Amino acid sequence: MNDDAPGGLPAAPAPPPSPLEPWPDTVRWQSISTDLIWVELLRLSVGVAVVAGVLGVGWALTGSWPFGVGFGGVLLFAVWRAVTIVRAVRAWGYAEREDDLLVRHGLLVRRLSIVPYSRMQFVDVSAGPLERAFDLATVQLHTAAAASDARVPGLRPAEASRLRDRLTALGEDRAEGL
Repeated sequence: MNDDAPGGLPAAPAPPPSPLEPWPDTVRWQSISTDLIWVELLRLSVGVAVVAGVLGVGWALTGSWPFGVGFGGVLLFAVWRAVTIVRAVRAWGYAEREDDLLVRHGLLVRRLSIVPYSRMQFVDVSAGPLERAFDLATVQLHTAAAASDARVPGLRPAEASRLRDRLTALGEDRAEGL
């Protein structure tokens, strides 16, 4: 196959990836369960139902237009937030590398956390009632610096336990070399 560009000139090499690109293609990203979408939508619906209910009752009793505008605003916010929840959950991912764990999330502000195994102090697995109802758990990594804690939500309990055990073992192995 000829890699020359039209006119017989050699093809230009592909540009290097931008250093601002937070999702490296050199790792195998693991996605989280899309059931987390339902958990987040249920949380949203409870809050929206309470606020919309209060505004709806106020509008029905007084007939005052600000209640109606507020009610409409809450419904528009709920639709916008539902769309962002779906996209935000799909943006979550994690990757296990030899020396560290990468956690990515975010839509507008994309965030990549890199947690070296040797810096982990402990790994927590938690699941609230709503997460348990959907068979989900969250893995929380704690390091010496409180600001560098990372979490991976929306994992099946078996995967959360496997990740916790693996991260703990790797953290202990790496810490012995310090």
